[in-house]
Formats: sequence, structure tokens, C-alpha cells
Amino acid sequence: MARSLRAALDSGPMSLFQWTAVGVCVLLNVLDGFDVLVMAFTGQAVSAEWDLTGVQLGLLLSAGLVGMAAGSMLLAPWADRLGRRPMILACLAIAATGMLLSSASQSPLQLGLLRVLTGVGIGGILASSNVIASEYASQRWRGLAVSLNSTGYAIGATVGGLLSVTLISEFGWRSVFLCGGLATAAVIPLVLVALPESLDFLLTRRPARALERVNALARRLGHPSLDRLPAAAPAPSGAAAGFLRLLAPGTRRSTFLLWSLFFLVMAGYYVVTSWTPVLLAEAGLSADQGITGGTLLNLGGIFGAAALGALAAHFALRRVLVGYLAATAALLAALVLFTSSPAVAFGTGALIGLFASGCVAGLYALSPAVYETGVRTTGVGTAIGIGRVGAITAPSATGALLDAGWTPQNLYLAVGAVFAAAAVLLLTVRPVAASAPEPVDGAPAGQVPDAVPSRPESA
Repeated sequence: MARSLRAALDSGPMSLFQWTAVGVCVLLNVLDGFDVLVMAFTGQAVSAEWDLTGVQLGLLLSAGLVGMAAGSMLLAPWADRLGRRPMILACLAIAATGMLLSSASQSPLQLGLLRVLTGVGIGGILASSNVIASEYASQRWRGLAVSLNSTGYAIGATVGGLLSVTLISEFGWRSVFLCGGLATAAVIPLVLVALPESLDFLLTRRPARALERVNALARRLGHPSLDRLPAAAPAPSGAAAGFLRLLAPGTRRSTFLLWSLFFLVMAGYYVVTSWTPVLLAEAGLSADQGITGGTLLNLGGIFGAAALGALAAHFALRRVLVGYLAATAALLAALVLFTSSPAVAFGTGALIGLFASGCVAGLYALSPAVYETGVRTTGVGTAIGIGRVGAITAPSATGALLDAGWTPQNLYLAVGAVFAAAAVLLLTVRPVAASAPEPVDGAPAGQVPDAVPSRPESA
């Protein structure tokens, strides 16, 4: 019976209940997009008030990413042990507290520490929400569900930027943090009411009232109640054990490959999004044209994740993602040739944003299928944390290369090579789990099918 519940989620049509769970996760990512980039929106006003140097402002901009890396890696294992939903609630409280206190900060040091705190909460939310969205989506729509999370992040960043212009001009930069903190806190009751706990977690970890909670989910899915829970599969006994399971012989290879993919793709993505306005200006366009190119790149990113998810509903996700990575590499190489023509450069930049954003969304969609339920959030969160390391270090390395005499054209070619290398690595990843507790229809025991196997790999 438990297997039939899992099969109902995997192969049945998407119910309103399932789409609601996915929708709450998307909303969480909209808030995350606002909260993560709030420092970028307010950076100029903060710098003017406290007379910051470029280095000080750069540290404030990086503080949130540092916190996100820590939250993804350190809090995600507890989600596998205590539950995805409780971890999201706790991290929402952490992020809201960080944002609200940031609005009252009195020094750059205070603001920087609070940005780290906010980032810790956001990192924990990203890891858990992507897993829940993946687990409650059917196999056919799983890629779209997780990709929509990335779209939500881009929407939050875009709306936050537009809202910040009005708030800063009317009330000052502190109002932007206050608005974000209140919005984050307001979502906590919605999560309590509308976001279910993971069925896989309930069946594996057996928390208090597990049978009652599984039967509540069964009723919402239109299935009869269970008399008893099936035999539980073994799960790591602690957070440290979860990390060790990632490096066990059955998962070690996939773990290192996934870490490498996240590092490469996130590094390339953040170089492109952070440096494109400057690099286009360095390549011969005006400063205003460089900003326009960067804006169009981010605008393209809103559509990239959704487009990948739609394609993944009809084709194998791995193949779609390989295509996205290869297209990003080719477009970065092409941009080198088109910097003399603003119109062509702008169009190419928008396409780069579309495909590069889709690459990140695709990794989020693929990663839950690599691990079994007992360490799924640990695996996804750790991979995201490794990716954040790339996001933090790559933009700084780009600045050092520019100082060393590299041209923008050389840098774009180098980043294109990074995406090409990621495409090659992805071909070697196989989404397998060491000991899947419940085989999915059509998958042998111990193996999780591709994230969206609605069509055969040859499609």
C-alpha cells in the first residue's frame, strides 16, 4: 500500500494538492530571490550612508552567499533527520529575523553578520524546498516543478529590484530589509497550513504519529488508509552519518560528480551575471549598453528555468540539461564575435541568460534523484553549498584575471569552456541510490529513475 502511494505520486496525474505543495515551494523561492539580492538593491544607498570602500561593499555583497553555503551544507542534514517541513519553518524564522534586524543595523559589521544569518536561513530553505517540490511532483512534471523554483527565485529578484527603487526613494534603504523581513515572516502561517511533510521522510524516519500523517496524505491523494506502516528501510542515525553516507561506495562517485557540476555551473553562472555589464563595456560598448546587456541577460534567466522544465516533461532531463550546457558554451563563444554590434550582443546576452539559468535549474531538478530518501536533503544541500563556494570565488577570480591582463573575450571563452566541461561531466552521472526503500514502477531496487523519465533516454 505504501508503494501504491509512492506510485500515485510518481505516475499518476498531478492533483491540486500536489500542485499546491509545489506552488508553496515556488513562493518560498520568490522570497529567497528577494532576500538574497536585497544587498545588491540597497548597496549604493548603504555605501553612501556609511561611506564604504569598494572592498567593504564587496564583503557585504558576499556575506549572504557565505551564509547560504553554510546553511545548505550544515542545516540540510537535519532536514533528513527532523523533517523537511520543520526545517523550512525554522529557516524561515531565521531568515525573517536576519532581515528584520538588518533594517535596524547601525554599522557595516552588524549588517554583514546579519546578512550571514539571513543567508543561513535561505540556504536551508533552498535545499528542503527543492526536495519537497521534487518528491510531490509526478515523474513527468518533476523537472518543471523544480525548475519553477528557480523561476521563482528570478522573479523575486526582479520584483525586489523594482520595489526597491520606490522604497529607497520614499523611505530609505532600511525599508527594503523591513519589507523583505515582514514578507518572509508572513509566509510561515502559509507553510504551516499548506505545505505537507515529505511522504518519503514519513515512511523512512517514522516520526511521531507517522501512520496518522501518512494516512492523512493518503486521503488527500484519494487512496485508502493503511493499517500499519511497511518495514522501514535503514537510515543514517545522525547528521554526521548522513554526510558519511554521501561518500559510501555506492554513492561516492555520483556525489563527487554532482559536487563538481554544481561548482562549475554556479561559478560560470555567477561570473556571467555579475560581470557581463563590466565585460561588455570593457569590450567596447558604452557603460549604459553594458548595463542594458546585463539586464537583458537576467531577464532571459526568468524564462530559462521554465523552458527547461517544459522540455523535461517530454524528454529525458539529462539530455535537455546537456543541451542547455552546450548551448550556453556556444553562445558565450559567439558573444566574443558580436561585441561590436550592440543589437546582436543584446540578443545573444538574453539567450545566454536563458540557457545559463536553465543550467542551474536543471541541476536542482536532477540532484534529488541521485540520492535515497534518508540522505536526499543532505545530498542536495551539500551540492548547493559546494556550488555556492564556486559562486563566491569565481567572480573574485575573474577580477584577478582582468587585473592580470585577460581580455573580456578571453574570459568569455574560458567561462564557455567551463560550461562545456560540465556538459561532459553530466554524461557520466547516473541517478542511483544506495538503497532505495521503495522501488518505483519500472525501476529496479536500489535505482531511482531519471528525474523526468516520461520518455525513454533515446527520445
